[in-house]
Amino acid sequence: MDIFDFSDGREGYYGEYGGVFLPEILHATIEELLLCFRECKADPKFWQDYVRLLQNYSGRPTPVTHLENLSRQLGGAQIYVKRDDLNHTGSHKINNVMGQGLLCQRLGKRKVIAETGAGQHGFATATMAARFGYDCKIYMGAVDVARQRPNVFWMENLGAEVIAVQDGQKTLKDAINECMRDWVTNMEDTHYILGTACGPHPFPEMVSWFQSIIGLEAREQMLTQTGRLPDRVYACVGGGSNAMGIFQGFFDDDVELIGVEAGGLGVGTYMHGARLAYDDASVGVAQGYKTYFLQNDDGNMNETHSVAAGLDYIGINPIFSHLWEQGKVRFEAATDEEVKETLKLTMRTEGLIPALESTHAFVTALKEAPTMAKDEIILINQSGRGDKDIFTIADALDDAKWKSFVEGKSDQYRAERS
Repeated sequence: MDIFDFSDGREGYYGEYGGVFLPEILHATIEELLLCFRECKADPKFWQDYVRLLQNYSGRPTPVTHLENLSRQLGGAQIYVKRDDLNHTGSHKINNVMGQGLLCQRLGKRKVIAETGAGQHGFATATMAARFGYDCKIYMGAVDVARQRPNVFWMENLGAEVIAVQDGQKTLKDAINECMRDWVTNMEDTHYILGTACGPHPFPEMVSWFQSIIGLEAREQMLTQTGRLPDRVYACVGGGSNAMGIFQGFFDDDVELIGVEAGGLGVGTYMHGARLAYDDASVGVAQGYKTYFLQNDDGNMNETHSVAAGLDYIGINPIFSHLWEQGKVRFEAATDEEVKETLKLTMRTEGLIPALESTHAFVTALKEAPTMAKDEIILINQSGRGDKDIFTIADALDDAKWKSFVEGKSDQYRAERS
């Protein structure tokens, strides 16, 4: 299945979703980006350079791990995990960022801007900018700055300027809005490194292409390790870049694909980030593209909520909107409480610490594994590592020793300033 076949003349559309809805001032910049991307995608050497860069700098290929303890404890399907948390910077985000860094060289631009929610995309962008010598500015909602302070620390020490966005809900959607405003003003010398497979064309296709390395590796690894393909593949879905990455390895196979969204406080609360798993989203246009958004009847965006900052977003990538309507991808949701409990189980049983975002995929996979036969196989994409979430996780676990440590450091800093 070639989802990027636009022979019908509607380039950038997936069914009725996608497109380019931007101010006219940005049209020439988008066209320049599209032409450069088309040249890169048609050039085998570009992909070879990209793969070599990730191998030598980021640590690809990332392994696939058999979770023997959980498979035995749950008593159903055999559970495997694609370990993209082992990438340099700790998540799948580096895949897209390094690819766009190479593309920036061809565009001849020396400044990059990016939005970030959980901080992983910002961390990866700051890392890439240091590696390539680009000036770097990261927009991050003020709420996310507070809950993802470790990643902010690393971004700033890598040389990036981190701007805390105070508008709106002060989360990911607001960071994207500010990035767009910056891009309009500085488009001649600046490239916007959008972190997920959303936004105006060609970003959904471009980000998906760079992330496809996850699925290409995973397919080959599963055949090598198990002699066959998995029966189901699970990935968390915010914007959808990690899920698009791993799903592309199995689009043409008899493999069920399951995206897991942020259930937040649960169905009916409206405090969540589930666009397709719940019934609260509707089709609209925002941030340059058409898809399902969490919005009210007047088209104003609703507040969203998730324990995982990277899933706390109003829209879903337009490719998934189309594939969902075609019945090619199933969507579920995991609540905050389910995520916390599953994270504890995964840590204590397998010694793995998935990011809160990735843990959403674990929730649904571990629910469904016991209902499957023992000779069936499931694969989970562990898109990020959980050490970035230490403050949120410690609060969720009500860890008294951690609180005492933080209070002690706070007292120490106050004493040093006085």
